Amino acid sequence: MGGISKSSLILNDLGNGQFMGHVSLANNGGFASIQLNKTIQLADEKKFILLRVKGDGKSYEFRLKSQISQSESYVHQFTTTGEWEIIKLPISEFYPQFFGRKLNKPNFNFKSIEQLSFLIANKQEEDFKLLIDWIGLE
Repeated sequence: MGGISKSSLILNDLGNGQFMGHVSLANNGGFASIQLNKTIQLADEKKFILLRVKGDGKSYEFRLKSQISQSESYVHQFTTTGEWEIIKLPISEFYPQFFGRKLNKPNFNFKSIEQLSFLIANKQEEDFKLLIDWIGLE
């Protein structure tokens, strides 16, 4: 996309995913992301995505796609405290977005997920670090 942000995802010594790097605004950049392609069936009683994470006090987005081929992502923002915490995101509040613009379409209302992703895009040049213990459904 032209940006020069740098990020990585590693498994740290404690067994947690560690998404970290540097967001650069150069060359029309301004974000970093990671994604996992995995098919997950959503039972009707599952209403929330749960994230057990330890951030750095910064804001992140958790994103869903019901099909990998979708151009839009369904987005929910969250802010970390710097401590281990469980973030509870209502699935019905994930809104459609394409290239940073909210779309005039219904919120996420699909029966399955094919892609999960984390993204940081706070419109500033910054280092970041997000530890991910687990992702669940409730």
